[in-house]
Order: sequence, then C-alpha cells, then structure tokens
Amino acid sequence: MRSTASIMHLDLDAFFASVEQRDKPSLRGRPVIVGGVGQRGVVATASYEARVHGVRSAMRTAEARARCPHAAFLGGRFDAYREASRLVMERLRQESELIEPLSLDEAFVDLAAGPTFDPDGVEEVVERIRADIAEITGGLTASVGVASSKLMAKIASEINKPDGVFVVAPGTEADVLGPMQATAIPGVGPATAERLRRVGILTVDEVRRQSEDELVRLLGQSAGRSLHRLSRADDDRPVVASREAKSVSVEDTFERDIADRLQLESIIERMARGVSARLRKSGLSGRTVTLKMRHHDFETHTRSSTLAHPTDNARVLATTARALLAGEDISNGLRLLGVGVSGLADWVQDDLFAEDDDADEPEADDANAEVRDERPARWYPGMDVHHDDHGDGWVWGAGLGRVTVRFETRWTPPGPVHTFRADDPALGAGHTGTFQS
Repeated sequence: MRSTASIMHLDLDAFFASVEQRDKPSLRGRPVIVGGVGQRGVVATASYEARVHGVRSAMRTAEARARCPHAAFLGGRFDAYREASRLVMERLRQESELIEPLSLDEAFVDLAAGPTFDPDGVEEVVERIRADIAEITGGLTASVGVASSKLMAKIASEINKPDGVFVVAPGTEADVLGPMQATAIPGVGPATAERLRRVGILTVDEVRRQSEDELVRLLGQSAGRSLHRLSRADDDRPVVASREAKSVSVEDTFERDIADRLQLESIIERMARGVSARLRKSGLSGRTVTLKMRHHDFETHTRSSTLAHPTDNARVLATTARALLAGEDISNGLRLLGVGVSGLADWVQDDLFAEDDDADEPEADDANAEVRDERPARWYPGMDVHHDDHGDGWVWGAGLGRVTVRFETRWTPPGPVHTFRADDPALGAGHTGTFQS
C-alpha cells in the first residue's frame, strides 16, 4: 500500500436523478425516480428526496410507487447522462493520466500520476475538481474519497455523501474501517453478512478478530482469504487506465432460425452462465448487459440495460437478458443470439460470496433499455420533446392517445403544461432524448 493518500474515488451523487432535476426546473427539490416505469420496472437511481422515503436502487418500481407515490417517475435519457459523464471524465483526465472509470458516474483517479501532485495539497485539489465539475455540468455534485488504496478511497467516498469529501490519512486505515459494519467491504452482501451474523460477527473489527482459517471455514477458500485481507485494509491494486477487455460476450449462430421463446430463454441461460464464468475467471464484473439478436432477414438489433451495480452473477445476467428479449418480436425467428457485459470493473458490488441460486435479483425493464436500431419514439415520462409552436419540453405523462408535456429546459424557469394528441404532427422527439421502444 502507498505511503500517501493519492488514490481518489469520485462518485457523482444520485447521477441519473440529478441530471433530470438539472434539466427539469419543476423537479428541483422534489423526489425523482429514474428507471423502468412499467409494472416490471426497476429503480436505476432515486434522488435524495426520494431516498428519505426508503426508495433505493434495484427496488422494483411498484414498491417505489407505494413508498413514494408523489415522486416523478421517469424513463432514462442516456444521451444526456453520457454527455454529463464525458465532461466529468475529461476534467479528471486533466488532473492525471491514470483514470479508471467504473461506470458513467464514478471513477478512480491516481492523483500521484499527475504532473504537479503534492501530498499536502490533496484537499485543495479535490475541492478544485469538485467546483469545476459543478460548473461544467450545470450544478451536478460529487462525493469524493481519497486514500492510500482503492478499497479505502471507495469506502471513504461514502462517508460524507452527498456532496462531501473524506480523506483517509495514511496509517489510519484500520481505525477508519474497524467500527464499520462488515457490509462496508465490497462483496459482503446479504448472504455473507447473514453467515457472519450467525456467528456473532457484525463489524469489521469483529471480522479482524477471526483467524484466516476460521473465515475460510465460514466462507470458503477464496472468499475467506479475501475478507481476511480486506478487513485489514490490505489492498495494493493499481489504478488501471484501460483494460484489454472492454466487454465479455458469448454469441451463437443457429443452423435454423429459432422462434420458440422458451428455447431462446434457455439459450440465454446457458450464455449467461458462460459469460459469468469468464468474468469470474478474469476477476471482473460488469454493469451493462447487452442482448444481440439477428433476425431471419439478417437485421441485427441490440438492446442494453444498465444495472445499479457491477455483477458477475449468472442469474442476474440471465434475468436481465431475458427481460430484454421479452420486448422483441421473434415471430419469424432468430438466426443469431448473443449475451454480453460491458462497463467492466475489477470488483463486484453484489455479494461476492452468495450462490447464484440464492440471489434475489431485480428484473430489467424495457424503459431502461437502449435500442440501437432506428425506430419511432414511444412517448415515455421524462423524454425530451419539441413542439413547433411551444418549443422544447419533456413528457409529463402519456396514454389513451394523449401526451402531456411540460415546456421547460435547464435554462428556463418551470414552464406550462399542455396536452396533445399522441399523433400530433407538431410534436416530436427532442434533440437530447433517446428513442426507446
């Protein structure tokens, strides 16, 4: 481990929801929930105003509606999120050549690789970065942790969230980590926490009191050794600017087109297990699941869904890919099918030690899927639109052949609401929106 606090972990606060509040003045200060808006939807991100009502990422949308019925439930606008992420990552690269993005909204930065790194000026550097990010993104905030290792930097970024900073002074890692719940260690999820609780282990300090042999007995060889090491803040992983593998995928071309949905779902299960095995062999996990489909006429579609956290869990991958298939017309058959994972990370924020069959994982939803072929836009809440007479706005609600739009942008005050026919020729998708189907 390093002798200086020079690894920074930056996490944009409630990222998707914060972008929506930035771009929709009437939603600022109100609970906002982004994700699948249908009955089988899943929460991708909840604003802090929604979190006080118990709403959290990966919760089913139906439960979120019950907990916070007055929230604004919006589908994703991934073009807007990618643009905000691009600005942030560009700013981080000005500070250091060693930037390791984990997802659109978080990254590790090796500050020591910067041209003018001063161990005594870390807090000033961090504040300057956060101020610049707020300025270039139009007000988005970031929580930051700085420490001598990736493990402690990641944990530190959670301590003063949201919009806060915590620097772990070298030599104090064990003191900071010790009083925390064991679940603070990445990979200690509900299943592992329950195994530990049954033998009276709740905090990291209590984990440390166990020998490595005892933890191996409780959790298995790999998991026990890993927990024994991480509970002592022993982590020497470097910040990796780029990985050779950008994604891990498995695909297959069939001798005959397959139109049977159950058969295709079975193939997806097998492919998900293969992707999971390759991820685990490489010590990687991924956040974005992609389903590739080539139809009988050779037209190829891909659908993607971004999970709340990186995973290598075969059941999560299969459940997500099956949900993406559910929205596809396969009546004429598929000649190729593939399952892939991107947005790779070198740790898992699920439960590292849980069995796949024990996981209680969320289902994906079409409202979170990005469709990469050209299709007509479907009106969904939150979508950017433009009206020839009223200008730019966003979809407040849609149904029964009607679309209700609030006309406002990030640069205007809260605007008026109007309702139109869904086929109104003057109404179309806005330039920053994403087409979804």
